[in-house]
Amino acid sequence: MSTDSEMAIFGEAAPYLRKSEKERIEAQNKPFDAKTSVFVVHAKESYVKSTIQSKESGKVTVKTEGGEDQIFSMNPPKYDKIEDMAMMTHLH
Repeated sequence: MSTDSEMAIFGEAAPYLRKSEKERIEAQNKPFDAKTSVFVVHAKESYVKSTIQSKESGKVTVKTEGGEDQIFSMNPPKYDKIEDMAMMTHLH
């Protein structure tokens, strides 16, 4: 992985291509539970980060901004803006 100084060649686009080293370290240290972190389909935002609150009789209750019904597993924050998608746990 290249350093922040190597990303300078991309100019103003650099922050959109990769998180800064500080942000990457924070993401690696952020608590993450792969069993409860999911994405929910949202009409305006496409997908919204959500947390599973309960699972009963085939129904899942999630904490999110809307009441959508289709959920997808979420990757840990350390994979945000990763160059090689093959390293990701979940691909949608």
